[in-house]
Amino acid sequence: MLWVGHMARIRDNKDRAAFSEIFDHFAPRVKGFLMKSGADASLAEECTQDVMAALWHKAHQFDASRASVATWIFTIARNRKIDLLRRQRRPEPEDLTWGPEAEPDQEDVVSLQQETEMLGAALAELPAAQRELIEKAYFGDLTHSEIAAETGLPLGTIKSRIRLALDRLRHAMK
Repeated sequence: MLWVGHMARIRDNKDRAAFSEIFDHFAPRVKGFLMKSGADASLAEECTQDVMAALWHKAHQFDASRASVATWIFTIARNRKIDLLRRQRRPEPEDLTWGPEAEPDQEDVVSLQQETEMLGAALAELPAAQRELIEKAYFGDLTHSEIAAETGLPLGTIKSRIRLALDRLRHAMK
């Protein structure tokens, strides 16, 4: 609850002391999180600065009933990292191919359609609790922690159900 009060002071009064305390606590943790998730030091540093700037400018968007301050900050960090990586990997205009793309082989198209149908059938066969978590994790692009916050289920339960569901899907797709 300490951080919620800090967020309120930042939102209501642009309180620099509250921001400084949040920055000192979370900035190193955000940078470490980003580096552990595969970002190099310079990307992690740039991303961390963006996250902390977003916290200052968007404090009014924080809702304590939806997430903790830490969850909100790390969600911003994850999204910023994805945005920066996309920006870095965008092809330059001279790298773009011009003209129509080659049509895929009909065999590949049919194979992909069959695999998609098999996966849909396998998903439908999963128990509802497992299917819901798979959909949130893979189609909703939520982390296990975000799913736990959203559903109220323990993190271990979520991880177990997803692991069991993936095992069932692997066996169904053989």
